[in-house]
Amino acid sequence: MSNLKPEVSNSDHVQGNDAATITIVEFGDYQCPFCGDAHPIIKEIEDTFGDQIKFVFRNFPLQESHQYAFSAAAAAEAAALQGKFWEMHDALYENQYRLDENLFEELAETVGLDMEKFQQDFTSEAVKEKVDNDFESGVRSGVNGTPSFYVNGTKFDGDAAALHQMLEESTE
Repeated sequence: MSNLKPEVSNSDHVQGNDAATITIVEFGDYQCPFCGDAHPIIKEIEDTFGDQIKFVFRNFPLQESHQYAFSAAAAAEAAALQGKFWEMHDALYENQYRLDENLFEELAETVGLDMEKFQQDFTSEAVKEKVDNDFESGVRSGVNGTPSFYVNGTKFDGDAAALHQMLEESTE
């Protein structure tokens, strides 16, 4: 059984209720089609279960197969430094079908970022390190593809739809 390493901390991007009984961590890649498919289901899970869950996203860019995955993760992390991680996260998945190197600045403008700061942060060492650390945590946690989900620290074997189903059964 694979467990999440390290545990969820202040360095993570968290949405939802801090006091929630269920913590879901997704290791995702913004260019991965399966992550793209999972995105609306995760939104649905958040809508359905509300305060019962806390959702955490960690970057796991599969650079060998996805040319823009690392840059997309860097764009989300650069947005995070301006308090707009989730806006950029959602925008990247919603525009996944047209992901290329020109999209990041367009989305940064759309979500209302300070463009000069975004451009500096996008290529900064701190942003690169955050993405690398997330990736490393995935490797240590036994992630072997994206998306990978962990529920309360334990790897969940299944996709987002199966996760939704499991949550429905466990919260009835």
